[in-house]
Amino acid sequence: MSATDIQNHHYEEIRELVYRKAGMSLGESRQALVQARLSKRLRALQIDDFDDYLAYLRNDDTGEEIVQLLDVISTNFTSFFREERHFHLLTDIVKEAADRKARTFRLWCAAASTGEEPYTLSMVIQEAAAGKIPDIKILATDISTRVLKSCQEGRYEEAKVKTVPEASRKRWFKKEGDIYVATPELRAPLRFARMNLAEIPYPMQGPFDVIFCRNVMIYFDKDGRTKFVQQANRLLAPGGTLVVGSSESLAGIAIGMETIMPSVYRKGHA
Repeated sequence: MSATDIQNHHYEEIRELVYRKAGMSLGESRQALVQARLSKRLRALQIDDFDDYLAYLRNDDTGEEIVQLLDVISTNFTSFFREERHFHLLTDIVKEAADRKARTFRLWCAAASTGEEPYTLSMVIQEAAAGKIPDIKILATDISTRVLKSCQEGRYEEAKVKTVPEASRKRWFKKEGDIYVATPELRAPLRFARMNLAEIPYPMQGPFDVIFCRNVMIYFDKDGRTKFVQQANRLLAPGGTLVVGSSESLAGIAIGMETIMPSVYRKGHA
């Protein structure tokens, strides 16, 4: 084994640290992936092996390196209009709010990744509201500073925006060469911020009409999922909706919400 390979005791320490700091459970099968991704980080820091890297982590009083570690190992697969049925549901929710002459609409996207989801949410909400809701705000958060930088830039290659309907693509993006750039109108409702879902209680006050937290809880154990759901329930407005990923399960968790359809839950009005 090379001195630059991650050994079992290195991986166990990293697993414990990531769980303690971010609530993410890294399985044993991910050791090779973590080694591959962290090896690039070691080279960037000019650190020779994982013993020295872990010492560097332990002695980093600023906390910046744990942020870099989480950035490196986070998986950020996403796409515009991913799991499209959730956006059809959101369209119905927004139209209902517009019909009852709601003055505000608030949504929290808890896993912004590289921005495809929050920009999709902005398109869907603004198109469904059709100018009838004057105050729309979308809070988009992620633990990764790296992907939040991509969110702020709002620049996507043509292959990325192919899943955006043509009319929406023309309305909400400006083409600069081969790059599609989010327009100021698309950006207007969005605010991006770094947030760690493992740090309880969450700093926002709410209430939110809708919370999207998709494809995140697959990394949490039951305790982590329970804490998130408790916070989401606190932050949702009465009658508000929680949307999780289709592959995620809240089985065995007392969510205190009604199941509307698989992966969609609604808080009661009482």
